Amino acid sequence: MADSVVLDPVDLDILRLLQNDARTTYRDLAAQVGVAPSTCLDRVTRLRRSGVILGHQLRLDPARMGRSLEALLSVQVRPHRRELIGPFVERIRALPESRALFHLTGPDDYLVHVAVTGTADLQRLVIDEFTSRREVARVETRLIFQQWECGPLLPPSSTPAPPSASPSPSPSVPGG
Repeated sequence: MADSVVLDPVDLDILRLLQNDARTTYRDLAAQVGVAPSTCLDRVTRLRRSGVILGHQLRLDPARMGRSLEALLSVQVRPHRRELIGPFVERIRALPESRALFHLTGPDDYLVHVAVTGTADLQRLVIDEFTSRREVARVETRLIFQQWECGPLLPPSSTPAPPSASPSPSPSVPGG
């Protein structure tokens, strides 16, 4: 497991802003966090070198790319042995329909996020690329109706506390 990196409030502000828009210029970023552009560049470079920033990605809308149906496939592999799972993982990652692949604990070994053109394409994918593999014991499919992006990733110590469920105390009344 990788060691965590100590991040100060300026680093956290930089990361928060870059997660919202990775195309922000160093000049704009520096102005927003209150440091010189050269300092901002040095900090971003340090965050990259330390592995906090892994890269930049372009997000695409699968529906506008002709893949209007997304699903999560829970896959059980049996036997769960390295010589079988290595080729399985390589093949699934290479599929153009695959968006993400997770290795899990519990009854399912993998969760695969896929984007396909429709139900017939999903059926073809499940049969031809999953259940036809000798190491795949079971596949369970869940359609994704809607997906939301969540807030920026922050270290545990800087995560804002959730709002209190209890009502705030009433203000004191003088003489009461």
